Amino acid sequence: MLNRNRLNHCCDLIENIPSHRMVAHQLCSSSLATDDPAKVTIIGAGPSGLATAAWLKTYGIPYIILERADCIASLWKNGMYDRLRMHTGKHYCELPFKSMPDSYPTYLKRDQFVDYLEEYARNFQIEPYFNETVVQASYNHHAKSWEVHTRRSEPNANQRQFDRDNTIKQYFSKWLVVATGENAEAVIADLPGLENFEGIVLHSSQYKNALPFKGKKVLVVGAGNSGMEIALDLSSTESITTSLAVRGPLHVLPREMFGSSTFSLIMKLCKIFPVRFVDRVLVAYSQLKFGDTLLYGLRRPKIGPLELKNAMGKTPVLDVGTVSMIKNGCIEVKPGVDCVSSSTVRFVDNSSETYDALVLATGYRSNVPSWLHDEYGLFTEQGLCKSCKDAWKGRNGLYAVGLSGKGLSVAMEDARRIADHILHAYTELAPTRIDKFI
Repeated sequence: MLNRNRLNHCCDLIENIPSHRMVAHQLCSSSLATDDPAKVTIIGAGPSGLATAAWLKTYGIPYIILERADCIASLWKNGMYDRLRMHTGKHYCELPFKSMPDSYPTYLKRDQFVDYLEEYARNFQIEPYFNETVVQASYNHHAKSWEVHTRRSEPNANQRQFDRDNTIKQYFSKWLVVATGENAEAVIADLPGLENFEGIVLHSSQYKNALPFKGKKVLVVGAGNSGMEIALDLSSTESITTSLAVRGPLHVLPREMFGSSTFSLIMKLCKIFPVRFVDRVLVAYSQLKFGDTLLYGLRRPKIGPLELKNAMGKTPVLDVGTVSMIKNGCIEVKPGVDCVSSSTVRFVDNSSETYDALVLATGYRSNVPSWLHDEYGLFTEQGLCKSCKDAWKGRNGLYAVGLSGKGLSVAMEDARRIADHILHAYTELAPTRIDKFI
C-alpha cells in the first residue's frame, strides 16, 4: 500500500522538472557501467539503504547497492535472537511507499520485519550486489567522482563468517550514500583473562535462543536492550541459572506508558515540552511502575534518559519483562566484571562466581572509519554522523543515512532528503549527459 503523502511529494517534485522521466529513461542503462560517474552508489542493504534505493528508483535515478553479506538486512536476519520484538510501534518501522500489513501486531517480531523488508526489495526490484565488502572509498578530485574498492566475500558454512579472496573490484559514482548502520561490527568487551575461560563464550549477535544453555549457569555481560532481553530469555527456560552483569547506571523504562508505546509518547511530548520536562515524566512513571530499582542492583543515572541519549548516545532500556524476573529472583544482578579465569568470573566488588557460559551483550559499532576517507569530517571518530543541522549531507556528493543515532523513523526522513538533494543535482547534470550519449 503506497504512502500517499510521500507519493504526492515525489510526484510534485518530478512534475516541476520538465522531461525528467525522459532523461532518466535515456540514461538508465548506460549509467550502470562501473566506469560511469553518473550513478549513485549505496553501501549497505539494510532498511536505510533500501529506503534510499526506493526513493531513487521512484525518481528514475540509476544506482547500485553494495552489500557485504549474502542477503538484505543481514543483521536482522542473521544477527538477532529469536524472541526479538521491535520496541517501537509498527508504523514507526515503515519504509517509504509501503505500509505494514494490518495483520501484523503493534510490536513486530524479528521474522515479520525481515519478511517486510524482503517483500519491499522485491516490490521495488532492488537487487544489491551481494558479498561485496567495501575496503576503501575516497573522492577523486580530478575525476570528480567517488571510487569504491570492494573485495569479494563468500559466506562459509555457518553463515556468520566470510572467506575473502584477494580480488579487488572498483566502482565509480557521482554520489556516495553510506548506509552501513550503527551496528556494523560486534564489540567484544576487553575482559582480562577472557581468553582463558573454558566454557561457552559468544557475543549477543551469535545468540539465538536458550536451548544450547539448558542445565547451565550463564552470565550475561551488559545490560542494554539486547542483554536485558537475552537474560529474560534464558531465565524463562527451566534449568538455566541466569545472572546479569551491570557495569554502571542505566535508565529502564516500560515499553508502554499511558496506553501508548513509550517511543510514540516521547515523540509527541518532545514536540510540546522541553527535554528535561519529558525526562521527569519518564522517570516518574518508571519509578511508579518498577519501584526503587536500586534495591535490585539497577542504579539510575543522575541525568534523564533523553538528556543522556543526546549527550552520550546511551539508549534507555525498554523493559519487556526483565525487571519482573529480577524482582522475583529469577535473574541475579551482578556488578561489573573485573576479570575472568578458566571457569570463574570475579566482579568489581571482589565477589566471585563460577559459570558455564558467558554471553557478551557488549554492543556494536559503526565500521565507517575503517574504509571511508572522510576528508571533510562528516562522521565522528566513532563512525556516526556529527550532531549538527543537515548531518545527513557531506561535501562532494557524500551522504549518510541511518547513522545519526536517532532511530529508524529519522533515517527514513533522511533517505528522502538525500534522494531529493541528489534529484536536483541529477537534473542539472542530465542535459549534459544526453549530449554525451546521443
